[in-house]
Amino acid sequence: MKGLLKIASVIGLVLSIVPPVLFFLGQIELDSMKLCMGIGMLAWMVTAPFWINRQQEDRGPETEEN
Repeated sequence: MKGLLKIASVIGLVLSIVPPVLFFLGQIELDSMKLCMGIGMLAWMVTAPFWINRQQEDRGPETEEN
């Protein structure tokens, strides 16, 4: 499950980063860029919170021992 969330997050990031570059290069139109970026933003915002910093939470709180 965690692996699928990471893959979906990466796809969301790609959909947020690549379309503006393609628009700048004249490969896609403005409406297509906005649609791709919107889908990418939603994918990232929905999937990333479920796996980011989970490793730290799984270990429990870190305490300083003196």
